[in-house]
Amino acid sequence: MNVLLSPQISSFPKFAGPTPSKTLKPLAGTPTQASRRPQTGVIVVGAGLAGLAAATRLHSEKVPFLLVEASDAVGGRVRTDTVDGFLLDRGFQIFITAYPEARKTLDYGALDLQKFYSGALIYCNGRFHRVSDPFRHFSDALLSLANPIGSVLDKLLIGLTRLRAVTRSDEEILSADEVPIIELLNRTGFSDSVVDRFFRPFFGGIFFDRELETTSRLFDFIFKCLALGDNTLPARGIAAIPEQLAGKLPPDSVLLNSKVASIDSGDGSKPSEVRLQGGEVLRGELGVIVAVEEPEAMKLLEGKIAGKTPGKRPRSTACLYFSADRAPVQEPVLILNGSGAGIVNNMFFATEVARSYGPEGKTLVSVSVIGSFECVSDEKLTRAAVGELSGWFGGSVVESWRHLRTYRIGFAQPNQSPPTDIENRSSRIGPGVYVCGDYWSSATFDGALVSGRRAAQALLEDREALLKDRGLSLSVV
Repeated sequence: MNVLLSPQISSFPKFAGPTPSKTLKPLAGTPTQASRRPQTGVIVVGAGLAGLAAATRLHSEKVPFLLVEASDAVGGRVRTDTVDGFLLDRGFQIFITAYPEARKTLDYGALDLQKFYSGALIYCNGRFHRVSDPFRHFSDALLSLANPIGSVLDKLLIGLTRLRAVTRSDEEILSADEVPIIELLNRTGFSDSVVDRFFRPFFGGIFFDRELETTSRLFDFIFKCLALGDNTLPARGIAAIPEQLAGKLPPDSVLLNSKVASIDSGDGSKPSEVRLQGGEVLRGELGVIVAVEEPEAMKLLEGKIAGKTPGKRPRSTACLYFSADRAPVQEPVLILNGSGAGIVNNMFFATEVARSYGPEGKTLVSVSVIGSFECVSDEKLTRAAVGELSGWFGGSVVESWRHLRTYRIGFAQPNQSPPTDIENRSSRIGPGVYVCGDYWSSATFDGALVSGRRAAQALLEDREALLKDRGLSLSVV
């Protein structure tokens, strides 16, 4: 999950509406110079999932707002590019249908979600082995009992882990005592074999953390969501999720290509001011919600986030896309590297999951590695991945693949190794200033949505109390 490209900042802001291709009227009073100060109720900085969720909550209460985004489209790390007729998500991203906040926020039918097989193929000892969810693929699960991806006891322990997760509330899971995932697995009694061949590539691919240092809270939360829902891709790409949220907002409420340079929160007695890189100044009478990635938030709010200091290195990844004439595995299944060797962590044939991800007669191959490999050129990284996968599928097959693009995501996810404070962090960090993002909650799609809603709710509660004292209604400010 995953900002990658650095769009150019245009001379004048661009306003976005429900669909990126539609031409819309600019907001009345569009800032063209620093002396003009457009004023609204709330300034939301960052149009990723958290910012969109905050804006959605404000809009539901008829509170005026302006959503300011540095790039050329909404979504933050949740973006999709079209290259040669293929849909390329910016990094390996899968949407789990059991996310509780997403269920309340999104229209799943409109997203046209395409399902993965509930299990995985694991490459180990020179061949592929299947692991399956016994509640959905019982016969496949029976056949996999004797495979080398862990012992029969390991598979029974996975069932007990599932039961433990689904019988606890989300609140209980996310506020429970925590340890690193690897410690939880060892305590549970899992063998080194199943840890190395299944848990490291599978959960390492979810959290971009093969060492499994991420908090056990997130492990249990994701395990529960996987048990209760499906792994999916929206038919129109992962970007369909933020685009759906943006499509429900007023067409003049999103300001694109507008990078924020500084935030002046004032002292509570005057509106917050947001200065754009081009010099324009925006004012929020009710406050500002900062919904950018953690590194950028730390810059904009330097010294304002009490007890928050950079220290944990963020999770990074690289994703390579290839065009192929045919998929050597013709089913919608995630393929994991359980060999313990090589750079590839996981891969899949995206057009086997969603045919819409590629042109007719072509296959889209998605290959993910953990870490951005910033010191390795695209050419060398591609060559290494092709060489490794040739051992999986055969050189004559893989060497015919055409490289489309490589995405390197330096900040794919915040590092949420213990200690964490996923459930109890206040969104309010000062008078009129609120923060949200997956780093402020859980490092998931759902965490970003929850965090955005909570930030907006905190602002609404603070301002409603103030306005009641003044005898005013929040919706008319």
